Amino acid sequence: MATETQQGSLRVAFIGLGNMGGPMAANLVTAGHAVRGFDLSAAAMDRLAAAGGRAAASIADAVRDAQVVITMLPAGEHVLAAYDGQQGVLANAAPDAVLIDSSTVPPEIPRQLARLARPGTLLLDAPVSGGTAGAAAGTLTFMVGGDAALVERMRPLLGNMGRAIHHGGPLGAGQTLKLCNNMLLGILMAGTSEALRLGIANGLDPKVLSAVMQQSSGRNWTLEVYNPCPGVMENAASSRGYTGGFATDLMAKDLRLAHGAALASDVATPLGDLARRIFEVHRANGHGGLDFSSIFQDPVTLAQALDVK
Repeated sequence: MATETQQGSLRVAFIGLGNMGGPMAANLVTAGHAVRGFDLSAAAMDRLAAAGGRAAASIADAVRDAQVVITMLPAGEHVLAAYDGQQGVLANAAPDAVLIDSSTVPPEIPRQLARLARPGTLLLDAPVSGGTAGAAAGTLTFMVGGDAALVERMRPLLGNMGRAIHHGGPLGAGQTLKLCNNMLLGILMAGTSEALRLGIANGLDPKVLSAVMQQSSGRNWTLEVYNPCPGVMENAASSRGYTGGFATDLMAKDLRLAHGAALASDVATPLGDLARRIFEVHRANGHGGLDFSSIFQDPVTLAQALDVK
């Protein structure tokens, strides 16, 4: 569970109150912080108000007088739009406010924000892992980039939303950590699904096969807590019609970001690129809104994957 803050009550602005941001903001309220939130969805702001937070009329209204501003938005263009401009975060936040972006975006985005900001602006990139369940339970993993002393200063606050906070290096390092993790996750989910389908096609019980792989050298996170085969793991998304969890659309986005980072740094990631293509086909087949483990029920051939650019 989330830890108690050692900083006392802080005035926190939270921009983006969706499936991840909403529960995160609610956990900050529970921890005793004064949270003002903004989202384009009135229903999302109503949920924050019901949890004890306050709904703001705009981004400018939310961040004014805030000691900490947290953004959790879908993509890089949304982050830039929220921070830039006369009504944005940078123009309206206090000069000494700490600005934390927890969106998953290209590593260049936080560095671009630093160039847009006034000198001395306190910025961190802090994407998360743990999904909607982790957001609700306050058990997220934060991957943080930025000044080490600032990370330590914010550690208690982040601890109200997560149980692990890792400092990866300078601004942008948090995003790189997240993209490396999710690239591997995509590879593991695709590979685990293939192994399960192969075993089932040859008469194996998926529960027995999963148990054997989990206790052998094929062991991985998807087998331990997120089995993609329906009926094997009661609490997994696969056993509730692949609803909730981490959408295929989001996995495809993260794999595209990882591919872009690999190209920018001239690093060969053939398995990551193949996973990207597999999930792009799965998404194009109409499964973008389902949990990404639904790849188990949509076998993508090598020819289909290689046809993706």
